[in-house]
Amino acid sequence: MVTSDACDWGADCLSHAPSSRIGRQKIKRDTESSNAMWGGRFAEGPAAVMREINASIPFDKRLWRQDLRASRAHAAMLAKQGIIGTEDAAAIDAGLEAVGADYAAHGVPEDLALEDIHMLTEARLAEKIGTVAGRLHTARSRNDQVATDFRLWVRDAIDQVAMALGGLQDALIARAEDHADSVMPGFTHLQSAQPVTLGHHLMAYHEMIARDRRRFADARARLNECPLGAAALAGTGFPIDRHATAAALGFDRPTRNSLDSVSDRDFALDYLMAATQCALHLSRLAEEFINWASQPFGFVALSDQWSTGSSIMPQKRNPDAAELVRGHSGRIAGCMMALTMTMKGLPLAYSKDMQDDKPPVFEAHDLLGLSIAAMTGMVRSATFRTDRMRALAESGFATATDLADWLVREGGLPFREAHHVTGRAVKLAEAQGVRLDQLDIGSLRAIDSRIDERVYAVLSVDASVASRTSFGGTAPVRVREAIAAAKAARAGEEA
Repeated sequence: MVTSDACDWGADCLSHAPSSRIGRQKIKRDTESSNAMWGGRFAEGPAAVMREINASIPFDKRLWRQDLRASRAHAAMLAKQGIIGTEDAAAIDAGLEAVGADYAAHGVPEDLALEDIHMLTEARLAEKIGTVAGRLHTARSRNDQVATDFRLWVRDAIDQVAMALGGLQDALIARAEDHADSVMPGFTHLQSAQPVTLGHHLMAYHEMIARDRRRFADARARLNECPLGAAALAGTGFPIDRHATAAALGFDRPTRNSLDSVSDRDFALDYLMAATQCALHLSRLAEEFINWASQPFGFVALSDQWSTGSSIMPQKRNPDAAELVRGHSGRIAGCMMALTMTMKGLPLAYSKDMQDDKPPVFEAHDLLGLSIAAMTGMVRSATFRTDRMRALAESGFATATDLADWLVREGGLPFREAHHVTGRAVKLAEAQGVRLDQLDIGSLRAIDSRIDERVYAVLSVDASVASRTSFGGTAPVRVREAIAAAKAARAGEEA
């Protein structure tokens, strides 16, 4: 018997199935058409499909430097442990160096029959030194080999990102120092809120990037254990020295469990999660530049290097680079989700799904590098229109909170009452079309008799920003302190 669900599914299928000769001819035509779509590429049929789906060399060839480095360390350890002869180890080392020279000069060939960078390199090594090349794979598997290579690659990628982000920090610090006193409107809900300085605003992004660098550093510290020697999944019976290979490759220690060693991709996910957070910060900075470059804001003029014209409207200067950075953040987040879903539910130890671990990491790394470079260039070359920023800061009643605070300090009002009084003052200024500091004292005293001439000392935007002296505040003196601390931190990193 079949279940009702199976019956329903089957009946549905049968109701659409052609039973006549015409129907059978249609199936034949559809099949031939389908075959024609991929037949040129996969003329051999399933064998060709399997060869292509199984091969990772088109993307894992990027690991060639790491693969050679790990292989040379492995061969040296095998010789030191007496597992292979010293002459064989020397031949292997020289051969691997020669293979690397070929790759550097001519690129890595994509031989799908050899599947991946590991098999390709072993084949190229055999061409150079003969059968002794076969000794290299003693006491290791492609499982621990790729885990080691990939960790090395991600570690190198983190170092590249850290350096690039350091350059962005330097650019933000330099421009913040230029504008430690430059007044601009601070926003909440994209509404004018309180005046701040442009230097303070830029240093906010410096703080975000500093956190990103710490996230990458944390990821690097966690990944810095060496899987080499875990072999396929259970370790090896050869008397290898895993601590020696770990030290030779710059790892802190070998990994502790052979099953986890070959199946772990936490380090790749850590990288992608840090990259995603960093991309979100870059996207926020890009959005600032997009808004600021628009005519309603008019806060910044972007360099021609980081903007494009219109094909039909000659007056346009489009912030394309910033928009692409904003868009790249979505792709990077997508890469993180792709690997997360690949790893979800995989049993120990290695599964072929894990071959798809590298493309999202490679893609995210490339996009992140472009985004960092673009934002660094934009920050360095932007022309900030501080006169426009000041004018808008002065026009949005941004010092209303300063009036309320003055009423609390000098008039003894509870803040909620001061808030109501200030609201009436804002309404009056709005009706008269003037700034708060342009209301005459008589009008202010008519609202509340406790207001006196001293209030004008806090109603200008300059007085407002200067008063925000709490730690981390926007007062120029605090901004310069933050800049000095950031410079000292960067100098310590470079030392």
